Amino acid sequence: SMLFLKLGWKFYDADDYHPEENRMKMGKGIPLNDQDRIPWLCNLHDILLRDVASGQHVVLACSALKKVYRDILIRGKDGAPLKCDQMGKDKQPAEVKLLVVYLSGSFDVISRRLVKRKGHFMPPELLQSQFDTLEPPSAPENFIQINVDKSLSEIIATVMETLKIT
Repeated sequence: SMLFLKLGWKFYDADDYHPEENRMKMGKGIPLNDQDRIPWLCNLHDILLRDVASGQHVVLACSALKKVYRDILIRGKDGAPLKCDQMGKDKQPAEVKLLVVYLSGSFDVISRRLVKRKGHFMPPELLQSQFDTLEPPSAPENFIQINVDKSLSEIIATVMETLKIT
């Protein structure tokens, strides 16, 4: 969230947009599946599309574990087996230009951080299912990979350099 402050862009935490059913499922230690995630991702696409169409730049903190999930964030219904609501003015699916900042880290490092996190609906016990689901970004996706062992200021500097913002 420090990145959006530095950039002056709008910020969304995707976890804030999970429906209650998803939160309850994760809270019980049950991993989400594609059917749980796709409507949530379609909603996020629609939010991004609305903001980008109004000229805003956006930072979205989102797991987007699979390539198809990232495709949904970009293309909405064209990236999804299920339908998203938003369409462009000419009734064509509208795309969102997206740079994926893939924050990579070892299971141990991320697990230690999750254990310290308080008040979140996803228990640390679900981390293994997240790693099992993960499809790291690869070409031709528009992404950069940054190791979470770097300092926060180094991570922000790398993103800003990639975006060519000083």
